[in-house]
Amino acid sequence: MKRIMLYALIGATGLTLTACKDGKPPFNEIPDFVQGDINQTSYDGITDDLLTAGLGASGLASPSAPAFADPLNPTAAELRRLAIYNNYRALVDTALGGGYGTFFGPQVGASGDGLIPGDEVIAFMAVPGTDVPVTVMAQVPESFDPERPCMVTAPSSGSRGIYGAIGTAGEWGLKKGCAVVYTDKGTGTGSHNLATNTAQRIDGTLTSAEEAVQFRTDLTEQQRAMFDSNWPDRFAWKHAHSKANPEADWGLHVLQSIEFGFYVLNEKFGRELGNGETLLTIKPKNTLVIASSVSNGGGSSVRAAEQDTRGLIDGVAVSEPNVNPEVDHDFTIRQGEGPVITEHSRSLLDYTTALAVYQGCANQAPVIRDTAPLNAAFNPPAIGENICNSLANKGLVTGATLDDRATDALRILNEEFGIQPEQNLLAINPAPDQGDRIVFADNQLRIPE
Repeated sequence: MKRIMLYALIGATGLTLTACKDGKPPFNEIPDFVQGDINQTSYDGITDDLLTAGLGASGLASPSAPAFADPLNPTAAELRRLAIYNNYRALVDTALGGGYGTFFGPQVGASGDGLIPGDEVIAFMAVPGTDVPVTVMAQVPESFDPERPCMVTAPSSGSRGIYGAIGTAGEWGLKKGCAVVYTDKGTGTGSHNLATNTAQRIDGTLTSAEEAVQFRTDLTEQQRAMFDSNWPDRFAWKHAHSKANPEADWGLHVLQSIEFGFYVLNEKFGRELGNGETLLTIKPKNTLVIASSVSNGGGSSVRAAEQDTRGLIDGVAVSEPNVNPEVDHDFTIRQGEGPVITEHSRSLLDYTTALAVYQGCANQAPVIRDTAPLNAAFNPPAIGENICNSLANKGLVTGATLDDRATDALRILNEEFGIQPEQNLLAINPAPDQGDRIVFADNQLRIPE
């Protein structure tokens, strides 16, 4: 049994507090995974806000993106505004007649144009084993009720930055008066311009100084100069060159974002004891925490719930969570009258490689080529035929005719990789601009024989 330690707070409070189970006093402390400074900005909900960056619902619906006063030197506020505009519209349909403004959108159930005042707190964090930073952010709306605290997680989907889930999880949480905690899961842009030696700060602005940035290569100045001399005007990207595997820790990133959220909430609403300490007032025990988001952001929240041993999460509400379980051949998958799928649970790399190799040919299969609505624009028959011929020459599909080869490519995707038949109609050639070239798993472009 762990010893329960008592901390006597001598002073006007006259309180005696029992420590938490881990032996630490119940005071608010910056989580040890936070790196560097914590930046806080307050938004008035008139000139700028948490949800729309001052654009309002009408600005988010506008087909014209917000412009920079000086395109070569955008401010942090301008970069934030453009990031929110692009990320919101990327995942939420703002077109007229699509339900925006009627069933969903910042203005629905809100006053005016849907601007939400409150505080935004952002920082870098890290996980054990790597020092490549992950971005974490908490938004606390002015309507947050510390007597009925709630929190929603919003990990970004895809490779999006910190505002990636603002329209899919952030909007709902903010409009309900909940704190929303975001993480980019170690993705985001994170570029290092090797010519100018500039990289992005946490707010997106550029710097060449040795300070905290989203990503910088570990090249020495001499190595960078030599590389730039041989291959000028190149960028290094966090995804490709950080040597980190953030996906392995996506669940942990979400759990850490929740911890960061509790720190932020207690800094704002925790009981100050008059001695420089703040009592942990808002805690998992009295706070409703919903893990949310979409796609691999939703998958990250699912992982977090699976890994939650501290009771941080109360429920999960995700859409199309992208999860790749470990391979288990003890069961098969069959949907309706479709094929029995035995080779399921492949890695994301396997799926994307299969689509890159086979989709251009599969789209020429007789069963879909004349009915797939995107074929005419994205899948020219000549390119599809060249890809099918190349696959046949390499023994990757069978058949003597284009129809036979395309049908076999479609069979491989549906039966061997589990791509659902409904997806066939909307799948496009991943590289339609490459003419008669094809991308193979070894990342080499080859011209068919």
